[in-house]
Amino acid sequence: TLFPYTTLFRSGQKITCNMYKIIDGKKVASEIKKEIAEEVAKLKSEGKKIPHLSAILIGTNGSSETYVANKVKDCAEVGFRSSLIRFGSEIAETVLLEKIAELNSDPDVDGFIVQLPLPSHISENKIIEAIDPRKDADGFHPVNIGRMVIGLPGYLPATPYGIIELIKRYNIETSGKNCVVIGRS
Repeated sequence: TLFPYTTLFRSGQKITCNMYKIIDGKKVASEIKKEIAEEVAKLKSEGKKIPHLSAILIGTNGSSETYVANKVKDCAEVGFRSSLIRFGSEIAETVLLEKIAELNSDPDVDGFIVQLPLPSHISENKIIEAIDPRKDADGFHPVNIGRMVIGLPGYLPATPYGIIELIKRYNIETSGKNCVVIGRS
């Protein structure tokens, strides 16, 4: 529930705001999925390649299972191909790196994610750096982070990209404003 008067605190100062705007993320997500589905339908009608997203899921973390299941569902909804690769939490880091190298070199796979968190015996940094930046659908590779920072195109991390897209679609002026993002993860 949003109230028309919100009290904020900044550096010990009390600020009262009397304006708010409800941002409907689910509505925007639905609109974006429809737009993507139309693009994919056009690709298909022109005989072009349908995008293919792969996900690597390690172990049985409930949040990770849900996140990846939603990605697979979203792919089906927009017409993308998707593949899910599962490993037990005991997987050796070398085996995971071999699978990443295989996906990097697979011309059928356009992008992929390695769902985090990883088991403690696997180096998250080593795994992220092994992903080809051109296929890094999470946008976590240092090359993609660097491209983002200097304003070059590349894959972007989903949460910040989603927030930027909401700001754009709702025509929210951000110049000179402070922003706080509160989430559950």
